Amino acid sequence: MLFLDELPEFSRNVLEVLRQPLETGEIHLARASHERRYPAQFQLVAAMNPCPCGHLGDPRQRCQCTASQIQRYQARLSGPLLDRIDLQVEVPALPPEQLTAQTQGESSEAVRERVMAARERQMARGALNSQLGGKALEAACDLNDEERTWLASVLEKLKLSARAYHRVLRVALTLADLQGEPKPSQAHLIEAIGYRQLDRMLGKG
Repeated sequence: MLFLDELPEFSRNVLEVLRQPLETGEIHLARASHERRYPAQFQLVAAMNPCPCGHLGDPRQRCQCTASQIQRYQARLSGPLLDRIDLQVEVPALPPEQLTAQTQGESSEAVRERVMAARERQMARGALNSQLGGKALEAACDLNDEERTWLASVLEKLKLSARAYHRVLRVALTLADLQGEPKPSQAHLIEAIGYRQLDRMLGKG
């Protein structure tokens, strides 16, 4: 796992280097007459603020950034890099009453059981969802013509890229696996699309 905090603060050249290993799981180096490939399978987890001051969209504290400052800050992340990040989730600041509330969520043990069951379903197909090629992924999702047409129209309306199509399918299939369903439903597809928030917010699909 590679965790990058304050993602836009990294040099754009450094971030763009991540595109190849995120896509192929390996690093390809070519220098003069020499060429080398190295395995580089990893999970990228990154965090960022919505703007330089960190308060854009915060109802409790006013953002102090200008529109141009926000645009420059967000433009540090390219569309091709965002394309390769399957889950893009906004985590808003919690009000004090929620932070101090004594609510009981799902236990780690229960979550682990669901995840292990989902992995078993995936291995029964021959590979984890992250390792399925395009044809194998589409076969596992088994969308009918109506579902394919609907999904294509939604991605077009949201201006998401062609690459996002298979990534949405991959997330939707995983959601179905976690619920023990044989294939993704429209609800799973909608949820998977909802996880591409930066694509939509920054208009980089």
